[in-house]
Amino acid sequence: MALHLDPPCRAEHIGSLLRPQTLIAKRFEYEGQKCSHEDLQVVENDSIPAVVKLQQEVGIKSITDGELRRGAFYQGMFETLGGMTVVPERSLSTFKAYLPYVAIFHMMGLTEYSSIYTTATAGKIERTKGVHTEDFKFLRGLVVPEDVKYVKIPICGPTWMHLRHGTEHTYDKSVYASDAEYFEDLIKAYREEIDELYQLGCRNIQFDDPTFAFFCAESMITGMEQAGINHEGLLDMYIEIYNRILAGRPGDLTVGVHTCRGNFKGMHYCEGSLERIAEKYFRNLDVDCYYLEYDTERSGGFEPLRFLPRNKIAVLGLVSTKVPQLENIAELKARIEEAAMIVSEGEPKRSRQDALNQLCLSPQCGFASVFEGNPISEEEERRKLELVVEVAKQIWV
Repeated sequence: MALHLDPPCRAEHIGSLLRPQTLIAKRFEYEGQKCSHEDLQVVENDSIPAVVKLQQEVGIKSITDGELRRGAFYQGMFETLGGMTVVPERSLSTFKAYLPYVAIFHMMGLTEYSSIYTTATAGKIERTKGVHTEDFKFLRGLVVPEDVKYVKIPICGPTWMHLRHGTEHTYDKSVYASDAEYFEDLIKAYREEIDELYQLGCRNIQFDDPTFAFFCAESMITGMEQAGINHEGLLDMYIEIYNRILAGRPGDLTVGVHTCRGNFKGMHYCEGSLERIAEKYFRNLDVDCYYLEYDTERSGGFEPLRFLPRNKIAVLGLVSTKVPQLENIAELKARIEEAAMIVSEGEPKRSRQDALNQLCLSPQCGFASVFEGNPISEEEERRKLELVVEVAKQIWV
């Protein structure tokens, strides 16, 4: 299988961008039920062209809408599918306490949090309408035809709710008797969404799924073992779910998965190297590229990249979206060279140039995984993106 290099492009980004203050204010109104969704959409439509222009001006090809239509990165799929019910104040007793972000909820004294549940009254999961299709059509109209193939649609990973609530609290047992039944319908819905996006011209999809990073956190593994959960079996199941969603996809559709350790207004949730899951993650998960967080020591070293197959891409997230300080170009280039050396010495071995050809550069995460954004200014965001593009130009001519 040939490398899917274009997209992803050498200078990449994860998708979310800072919202203008007018949109943040309107989103607060909407969340407080002080305006309609139609009112919010007007401001979204007015704001998106500016973030598209920003990406074009700095030289980013994989255009997104900055996720400006979302309150948080994971929104969209589960709220839109038939059979899913939003529960605004769901008891934390239904959340898995060993999850890194749930542990933080407990430390904050929260007893409830918004979530989604497959209820008996809502029935089985089905895709009754497009989830991100209208977003893609809008975005497609903001770029020239030859650049449509670069437009990237980020999608919440299919494991998000199940990891959060487990077999016990993800679905009503009168609707689904098992995880297998639940995921059968969810997989079908994801396949239908991806198929329609492709028919509309989408060639670049990015799954956002911190799930895989959580499996690298000692705190979660310990908690799972104490709860009697087979974490290795669960990881295998989640990889198989992705593979079933993506089986038989068109050869010109590039699919990536972004794995981060949390990005809530600049705060992370967990730490841990990919070493724990690296062999399965890189070799068994059927995606074309991996968007990896590598901005701080909490992510571990590049050693897990020795498992990267020859036909896949690793997008190194070396530039932080959490702090305003600009990274040093020489240091970034040195780190990329270090990663290339590890890839080249992996199994199978390959030349340094071939290994370098399997790498790209990006920020470690989005600039606004939640709508309020990270503690960074729009000008600092621009400089970070310009830095990614400049370093990519210097390395990959």
